[in-house]
Amino acid sequence: MERIELARALGATAAAQEARNIFISESDPARFMAAFAQAVANGGNVFLCDPSWGQNEREQLAHLAKSESLNLESEINHGWLMIASGGTSGRLKFARHDQDTLRAAVNGFSAHFSVSRVNAVGVLPLHHVSGLMAWMRCALTGGRFLPASWTEIEAGRRPTMSDGGEWFLSLVPTQLQRLLAQPEAVGWLRRFRAVFLGGGPAWPELLDRAAEARVPLAPSYGLTETAAMVATLRPKEFLGGSRSSGTAMPHARIDVTGEGTLRITGESVFRGYFPEWRAERDFTTDDLGFIDGNGHVQVTGRRDGLIITGGKKVSPTEVEAALRATGEFDDVAVLGVPDAEWGEAVVACYPATSRAPNLERVAQALADQLAPPARPKRYVAAAEWPRNAQGKLNRTLLAEKIKV
Repeated sequence: MERIELARALGATAAAQEARNIFISESDPARFMAAFAQAVANGGNVFLCDPSWGQNEREQLAHLAKSESLNLESEINHGWLMIASGGTSGRLKFARHDQDTLRAAVNGFSAHFSVSRVNAVGVLPLHHVSGLMAWMRCALTGGRFLPASWTEIEAGRRPTMSDGGEWFLSLVPTQLQRLLAQPEAVGWLRRFRAVFLGGGPAWPELLDRAAEARVPLAPSYGLTETAAMVATLRPKEFLGGSRSSGTAMPHARIDVTGEGTLRITGESVFRGYFPEWRAERDFTTDDLGFIDGNGHVQVTGRRDGLIITGGKKVSPTEVEAALRATGEFDDVAVLGVPDAEWGEAVVACYPATSRAPNLERVAQALADQLAPPARPKRYVAAAEWPRNAQGKLNRTLLAEKIKV
């Protein structure tokens, strides 16, 4: 597939003057879609940016914009699409994709669900790989894509889907939880062929509630580096009692390394983090897991300790650095603790024996430094502070000691 073919599928007009780097930071779906389609047609590198990024991310973006790409191939056709990965407060990374990696992911999706035309309601932000791929599946199969406001959906004003064709929806656990509390919303969810669930760990009670409500849930596994999902549980399997991420989709192969991490091989795998370039078609993740007796992917945790809250990745180290920079903490540690609403909640802990921080001043400082998901939801004074003489903090022990 050529890049211009993707541009045409997205409804782009004739190409304008080619740009070296194009940055798209739009929260409005219509404006994002128009800007993205034209950027694909124009050529050059296209960076998808989160409009809610704080100062930390904006400074990193400005630095990256000056980098010389190490792509040895023509960037007009390969590795030109940069999708942000690596968290809302950690080191900003852009995974390189293009029309071929996107097409491979769409083809695998269509084969997995035996559909030739995909229709979807888009709730997730389009700058995020999950939101973008919901649109791409529709655009590349001739289906309908209906961008929708999550606020409107939660308030009961939901888009009307045509009677023809099958429809799909992607949610994160927090969104699913809120819709399950509304009987009318549950009826709306049942109309979909599949409701994909990803972006973070889903707790057992949430999955059981969805099954009891007969929601056609499809828990999924994927990454920015793989153009979204590479394994998905079919709704029939979910409603039959399975609690996994399903089997690998046709465009991907998933195995487990000797260290217990998941490795993904396939044509939807990214082409490196900008400005680097990689030719390998496999990627070893930081996700721990195994393949069960049914061939289903079971994800058990993360090796790198990232917190996933409401579908967003948060680096504890970077949040701690921002907290320390306020001057309000003598010592501080950030943990991800189980939370019924967010999957994991970002919690900042500090020794109870130290001076009490001015939390109002902290909140004001973090508003300029961190994106909303990375800002701690709670602050806890820990009676016991398990840091040894070498300065290493026992986070597991701290999590056991605190009450949140």
